[in-house]
Amino acid sequence: MDDTALIERYLEHVRVEKRLAQRTVELYAIDMQKLVTNAQQANIPLTRVQNAHIRRWVAQMHSGGRSGRGIALILSGWRGFFTWLGREGLVDSNPVQDVRAPKAPKPLPKALSVEESMQLADFDAEDDDPWLETRDAAIVELLYGCGLRVGELVGLDVQAAAGARGWIDLDAADAHVLGKGGKRRSVPLGSKAIEALRLWLDVRGDVPTTGAALFTGQRGTRLTPQSIWQRLRRRSLRAGLATPVHPHMLRHSFASHILQSSGDLRAVQELLGHANIGTTQVYTRLDFQHLAKAYDAAHPRAHRKPDVKK
Repeated sequence: MDDTALIERYLEHVRVEKRLAQRTVELYAIDMQKLVTNAQQANIPLTRVQNAHIRRWVAQMHSGGRSGRGIALILSGWRGFFTWLGREGLVDSNPVQDVRAPKAPKPLPKALSVEESMQLADFDAEDDDPWLETRDAAIVELLYGCGLRVGELVGLDVQAAAGARGWIDLDAADAHVLGKGGKRRSVPLGSKAIEALRLWLDVRGDVPTTGAALFTGQRGTRLTPQSIWQRLRRRSLRAGLATPVHPHMLRHSFASHILQSSGDLRAVQELLGHANIGTTQVYTRLDFQHLAKAYDAAHPRAHRKPDVKK
């Protein structure tokens, strides 16, 4: 039986016996055609395909730009086909069995540029409620100036107390937070954050509160992470940023900008409260991107093309 007939039998099998949807069968057919084409180019029948062939074809797909997820889906279809061939007694082993798609690169965290961060931090919503504006300005300064997680931010109290998850100490210029895994850490407060917090504390009591929370809503209750997300998104769009900003983006921006200035990865790890240095190392990729952009913009030979002799 030739390869085309084998593929037709297999597709009939998945359509009738496995009862796969028509669209899924169509996608299987596309993947099977890729397999047939590869086998023809290697001048071998499908029943003679070996593990080395599959690995070579995976490498070709990867170098051709196909994503790891796309390759994984193709391999899944091929694996099922060779499993079926084995049940039919047409192959002795499955050449796809131990082949895995290349891992997709971990996406870089989204971070603002220094200019965008300053644009957000310096924004003054003069037409907004003064109480809300003062509060939101302090929130931005803490998220960007200290690299806090949004959960750490909403857990802050005005001052230390028994059972408090976190608190600020303006005299010592630091914030004490409860991070992941119940680990506490202290984060230094910059002058801008202290200034914004003092302004906020001056007006915080204008709305009656029901607890010791540092950041409260207009009903006096502790702000939720969802409220912070909504207010920050609104503020970033009003400030003229092209991309809506979320709290973790400011944490990423904090880490990236500290690393760009200091190059001290261990310090960034401690400031962020990462248990493992490997978690922090992703920011070295952001830092390299920053350096590459600076090189492209500033170096006289960065974009110079060699002269072509005629």
